[in-house]
Amino acid sequence: MKEEFLEQMIDRNVVKHQIESYNRFVEERIQAILNEVGSIEPELPDGEDLVIKIVDVDIERPKINEADGSVRKITPREARMRDLTYSSEIKVQMTPIFEGVKQESEEVTIGEIPVMIGSDLCWTSEWDDEEKRRNGEDPEDTGGYFIINGSEKTIVSMEEMADNKPIYQEDDGEQTCRINSENSGYVQRHQLVRDKDIVEISFANVKNTPAIALIRALGYETDKEIVEAIGEEYSSDVYLNLYEVDASNQEEAYEYVGRQAGITSDVQERVDKILDEYLLPHLGQEPDSREDKAELLASMIRNVIALGKGDITEDDMDHYANKRLNLAGELLEMQFRSVFLGKWGLVARMKYNFQKSAKRGRLPSLQSTVVSDTLNKQIMGAMATGNWVGGRTGVCQSLERNNRIKTLAHLRNIVSPLSADRQHFEARDLHPTHWGRICPIKTPEGMNIGLRTHLAMSANVSTGMSKMEKNSLEMKLEETGIEVE
Repeated sequence: MKEEFLEQMIDRNVVKHQIESYNRFVEERIQAILNEVGSIEPELPDGEDLVIKIVDVDIERPKINEADGSVRKITPREARMRDLTYSSEIKVQMTPIFEGVKQESEEVTIGEIPVMIGSDLCWTSEWDDEEKRRNGEDPEDTGGYFIINGSEKTIVSMEEMADNKPIYQEDDGEQTCRINSENSGYVQRHQLVRDKDIVEISFANVKNTPAIALIRALGYETDKEIVEAIGEEYSSDVYLNLYEVDASNQEEAYEYVGRQAGITSDVQERVDKILDEYLLPHLGQEPDSREDKAELLASMIRNVIALGKGDITEDDMDHYANKRLNLAGELLEMQFRSVFLGKWGLVARMKYNFQKSAKRGRLPSLQSTVVSDTLNKQIMGAMATGNWVGGRTGVCQSLERNNRIKTLAHLRNIVSPLSADRQHFEARDLHPTHWGRICPIKTPEGMNIGLRTHLAMSANVSTGMSKMEKNSLEMKLEETGIEVE
């Protein structure tokens, strides 16, 4: 019975969460990021209209280009032996539309991504035990790691606070609400603080601004509407906050928010951008989402006031319901998104190269405008050094191979973003919600105790739903007569 338990819990499921996360990144998230771009519109010197439509993405299994020009598949063993990177090319189908006329589509190679051993993209996923032996692979190897320049690397899971969920805290008579609002990989951190009965909000370039002003700017113009939205039981607190804001209607609220954000010109347009794109983006980034934003903001103000009056209790930040794990797929998505959409990313460089070539009197091929090294250097460089977008360090590490147990433990490692130099006593403590999820024993001694943990053998990591999946589920529930709020 013991052997059966070990076979089911260790050999088959130890890296299931990482492999599934990587498969999701390759099969869905890369295409979703490209869909966000949709099209590229370079500016041509003569004013001609050119739109480059991004149609589809194709990622083949790992291959190698030999010195003699031949192309063949590469196995993980060969990558280890020859100090190569086990990776696949990303090919994107692009269609130029010049002056409204659709041109011939072109398949463009934008770079390479590392392939996780054991994933659907890896050759080993279709091999049986005998074929693995013939190709120099251990049939007992679980996979879940990468081969970068011949070295085995693993991306450790990163523990983060849950996105799109308000967390209420109280400290020294000051009540706060924090929410990380996430939409398609873009995260905007918000903080509401109630100090001396005034509730202020900070996010993006809006700092310490009375939250009531934003509700008014979102369309709740009258005092009565705002009081009803927040709660009539706290009307005295709401009126006190209204008195602090020098704005009696939406237009004045725009000017007030603009002053708080340091905006001196194009106030209407720039405040619109703040309200639509930066304020609670998980509810939407279009004007039709403003009512939802006003309702959530009013709810957050109500709860902050209620916390100060003792009507509700603060949230436990260390409760695992308030945390999420960023696995290999999510972390690679962050890096890919940064390299592809960043200020000096692949799309920006493609536009620049296209414009530079067009100025010389010719329209270049799409492939010639793509600097594939941009993607290769930044993603492979991050994998080699462990330094990730957002200032994270130690995300990618050399895989422990001292013994099998150490390897399995390393593949299930979890790292907290908290600094090891600080005390963080409560964060380091064992929490009741760790039971069955986090191993109570496997954590290092010293400064990292409690901040570097490991998944328990009984833990199962589920994946979140995309907006499309969520909408599909809501439609199915409504079809069965279940009301969805």
